Amino acid sequence: MAPTVPKSAPQQAQNHPRFAPPPGGNSYWDGALGVYVLKGSRDLYYRERTYYRWADGWNWASNPHGPWQPTDASSVPAGLGRQYAQ
Repeated sequence: MAPTVPKSAPQQAQNHPRFAPPPGGNSYWDGALGVYVLKGSRDLYYRERTYYRWADGWNWASNPHGPWQPTDASSVPAGLGRQYAQ
C-alpha cells in the first residue's frame, strides 16, 4: 500500500545548518521528516551519509543506487519513520 502524503505543506528549505545535503543530489531539507528529500526520486531520502528508501518496508544504503539493506522504522530518522507508520 502506498504511503499517505501529508495534507499540510512540508517544511522545506534548501539545506539544514547541521546536516549536509547529499553529494551531487538535487534535494531539499524537509523539516517535518528530518531528512533531505531527493527530487525526481520516489521515496528516497538522505541524512548523515545514509540514504533511506521506502519499498514496502525500510531499506538503507551508503549510495543512492544501493546495495540496499533492509531495516525497520527504529533505524530511520523519527520524522521519516512516522511518515510511513503502518
